[in-house]
Amino acid sequence: MVAAAIGLFVFFSCSGHGDSEKNKTKEEQESGTIPVRYKKPPSSFNDTIIITVHSAVFYNSDSLQLEKIKAITDNPVYESNVHDCFFQMRNARIVLKKYWPQIEITDTYQHRYLLFVKANNNKTCIDLNSKNDMCGIFLFDGVKEPQLADMMNIDTALEYYFSH
Repeated sequence: MVAAAIGLFVFFSCSGHGDSEKNKTKEEQESGTIPVRYKKPPSSFNDTIIITVHSAVFYNSDSLQLEKIKAITDNPVYESNVHDCFFQMRNARIVLKKYWPQIEITDTYQHRYLLFVKANNNKTCIDLNSKNDMCGIFLFDGVKEPQLADMMNIDTALEYYFSH
């Protein structure tokens, strides 16, 4: 009986039930609201881009997606995300051109699907609607599965993916 009571106590104390002030973020405590998390609106396009060579594929939301994201996001958050995308992608391009010139850079904002064709003819299709980020980079070496790269650590991501 005591074990059951202890089990229930641990369950309820660890499960996040209740509306405790300590479980809220500082922003939530100050504003009294819970930040809204959005799901990226679908692409305006249904086209597919085919990638067959060593590539870094940069993707961005299309203009209609960006308008929809802006409509459902607080302006400072939206502007910050756009700023982050621009500068992180610019940095990634600089790193690629300087240290990885053999990697082809492909840009897209007008394709919903990325179709990666490996050297053995196996294919991997990625639906960008399933990625909740406004922008990103996929790395592809023609052998391994394509990998979504961490733009904040692009140097490490490139080294790890293309050298292992």
